[in-house]
Amino acid sequence: MDSSFTITPRFSIKMLEKALRLYTPSLAEKPMAEFLADKCDDLGFDSIKIDEVGNLIATIGSGSPRVLLCGHMDTVPGKVKVRKEGDFLYGRGASDAKAPLMAMLLAASTLQKNNGTIIFVGAVDEEGNATGIKNLAKQKLDIDYAVFGEPSGITNVTIAYKGRIAINLKVNVGDSAHASAPWLAKNAIEEAMKFTSELKKALEENQEGKSKGMMLTATITEIKGGDSHNVTPKECNTIMDIRIPVTLNCKAVGEKISTKVSELANKQQVEAMYSVIDETEPFEAPMNSPLVRAFTLGVMDVERKRPALIRKTGTGDMNIIGTLWNVPVVTYGPGDPHASHTIDERVSMNEYLRGIEVIRNTLHHLKRLHDSKSEK
Repeated sequence: MDSSFTITPRFSIKMLEKALRLYTPSLAEKPMAEFLADKCDDLGFDSIKIDEVGNLIATIGSGSPRVLLCGHMDTVPGKVKVRKEGDFLYGRGASDAKAPLMAMLLAASTLQKNNGTIIFVGAVDEEGNATGIKNLAKQKLDIDYAVFGEPSGITNVTIAYKGRIAINLKVNVGDSAHASAPWLAKNAIEEAMKFTSELKKALEENQEGKSKGMMLTATITEIKGGDSHNVTPKECNTIMDIRIPVTLNCKAVGEKISTKVSELANKQQVEAMYSVIDETEPFEAPMNSPLVRAFTLGVMDVERKRPALIRKTGTGDMNIIGTLWNVPVVTYGPGDPHASHTIDERVSMNEYLRGIEVIRNTLHHLKRLHDSKSEK
């Protein structure tokens, strides 16, 4: 198929609009996977398949380098009416992350033979428990570079994400009392509030002058305690979400949590235990890889300025694959990350079209840089 004929701005916007009309919250991505499989077929991809967890995987091109372009098909729940207003296209997933996903698909479809091989993936459940990426990680895809599609704005290339430890802290005071005689027992909710506040303080200390991307943060996200309106609570469960910068790792932070929990339990004379619900290592990609250089050139071609290499405060799929496969990775895509998950999620159509150009040019530069690196 002659891709130069198909990939018009009008076609590209229509494709994104169709993708947004499919409502695909986490673990309900099947309509999107089928839509992409159909489009990949039209655009000249081969070996198109939907794997056992629902990821769409398709290949185009030949030769080296082998590049993974991976975006996610799921969105957070909640519908947003699909509409155009001025330069903006509204819809759930417009920014996070159907615009980056469709931009990667359309850029890959323009690749000429022998200019490298693209493995395009539409992953499931990124907004949930990362079922898609964990399943992908088990497959040996034999790739040289990986690009993950998330909205960064097209003049930003994300090279680092924080890690995460989520814990469930259980405080038990051993007894309860009637609310009219609260002095007869300790109150588990009050004790848990003191406990988590002290734990947060200990984890976040000595960080003066650090940028947000390089700070450890500990945030209370859920609290549950008490059985009755007139009885003091005996037990309280608190969930804390701890984000870890690239200067630290899960082991070091885990040890600090463990020490501090026993110390506070002794000090407050309560029983306290915690369990780890989630653990993801922080990750920073090398800045001087051919992939980062190719993106720098790709952005300069289209935007006439160098991109900023940024560290994000969230945690992404890049952490999992980058750590496991040890290949150069970045996260990139059109869209404003602040529009993600909002009730008026939208993307600038102009930026989306320029994003396709950037990715297309980047793939072209990457081929050249990879070949010259291999010849050395």
